[in-house]
Order: sequence, then C-alpha cells, then structure tokens
Amino acid sequence: MDLHTVTEVCDARQYGTWRPGDAWLGGGTYLFSEPQPHLRRLVDLSRMGWKALTATPDGGLEIAATCTIAELSRHGATAAHRAAPLVEQCCRAFLASWKIWHLATVGGNLCNGLPAGPMISLTAALDGVCLLRGQDGGHRRVPAAAFVVGAGRTVREPGELLRSITLPARALAARTAFRQSSLYGLGRSGVLVIGTLDPQDGSLTLTVTASTVRPFRFWFPPEPNAAAVREAVADGIRDEEYFDDIHGLPDWRRHMTLRHAEEIRRELTEEAAA
Repeated sequence: MDLHTVTEVCDARQYGTWRPGDAWLGGGTYLFSEPQPHLRRLVDLSRMGWKALTATPDGGLEIAATCTIAELSRHGATAAHRAAPLVEQCCRAFLASWKIWHLATVGGNLCNGLPAGPMISLTAALDGVCLLRGQDGGHRRVPAAAFVVGAGRTVREPGELLRSITLPARALAARTAFRQSSLYGLGRSGVLVIGTLDPQDGSLTLTVTASTVRPFRFWFPPEPNAAAVREAVADGIRDEEYFDDIHGLPDWRRHMTLRHAEEIRRELTEEAAA
C-alpha cells in the first residue's frame, strides 16, 4: 500500500517532538497493508539496536518489541524451557507468508490489539509484562493480559512506545496446552485457548483469546473438575464480549471456547494425575 499522505520517515533516535499524524514503524506489515489517511510521519524503530531476545538474570525472557516472528520462532524451536513448544505454536498461528514472517514484529502484533493476534495470546498466557515508555521519558509496566482492552484498542497513550515484553521464569517452566479453531483450514484464528499448569503449586490457568474482544484469564486451584471450569468460563465472559466478524459468529466462538477449555483441563490435570 502506498501511504501517499506520509511526507516523512525519520529515525526514532532523533525524531524530535511527537505530533499528531505520527506512527511508530516496526515491521510495517500492518501499516502498509491498508490506507492510513491520518498519518503524516513514520518514526522508524529499525535502527534502535534492541536485541531481539535477552535472558533475564532470574531465568526469564525479555522480548524486544522489534523482535520478528521468525526470530521468536527460532527461539521456540531450540529453547530448553518447558513452555518452548507454546512459543512455536503461537508463531505458527499467524499462518503468514515468508515475507510477513520475517518482517512482522511481536510488538506490532500487540499494539494492533486485534483479537486474533497470537502474540497477544502468547504473552498473556505466560504472564508477560509490557514495558512502555512515554514521551516524557517515563516508564510504566502493564501486564500483557491487560494491555489489550478491546478489539483494536490498547492502553497505550498517544506517542507511548512499547519497548519490550518480559516473560517470567516461573511461567516459562509451566506445562502448556494449546487449542486453536478456525472456520477454514488456513484461516484466521476464531478461537484460541491456552492452558498453563503452574510448576510450583499445580494451579491451572486458562487464557482465552481470538474468540473474545480482549484476553480473558481464569485461575483454578489444582485439579479443578469440569463443572468448575465450565461455570467460570461461561459466567466470566459476557455474550457481548465474544467477537463477531466473518471469521466466526459469537455463538460458535462461545461453544468452541468452552469445548477447548475442557479439553485443556483434561490434558493438563487428569492426564498429569494419571
């Protein structure tokens, strides 16, 4: 897409003052996918020099906002932590072309705030924490599960930059289960449910995305029964909070969410006990 209203592309290290019509440019796969008539200047993050992935001192993982899906996928395929398969599963949920795979960024996926964003699913499920930098130079941290507040809406303030997302060591050591549904064989996620089993206390957490307008998380003490999981999910997500578009009607999304929640409960609790 030719963004004909954009008159300037500048280096993020020296762009001056943030102004109306500015946008951060990461991989650009969303910005250049459709008209953006409100934009006048792109602030390019490609020269910031952020390391894509950094191990934290306590065994966690910091993911730079500019980390590409390809870079994160390679990490998921080789990492030793127990949740590594989930990283690869969420990367594959993009169903993207080679070009998108190597340009799209983790931060861009979160900042778009789309229900089907699999990096939202991954970071919310693994207790990720987003580091945001404001135009005044101040920083704040927001749980990834609370970063997206609606379809296409996040907590970012104008000009605020998503710097990184940190996944804690405890979450990376969890057993995980992944379920995804689409109306088409290679279609966008209509439902995506992730389960994590805490390595220390055995509690179960279910994270629901794609079927809903924002992430939902449900925590259960060890070995919850089917009725407890179904009641929590059914009562915890209101009818109007299920997403409605050509990729799935709300009733179907609700049905599949409940179905996947029970499948994950069995996989992570009953099979583990056996």
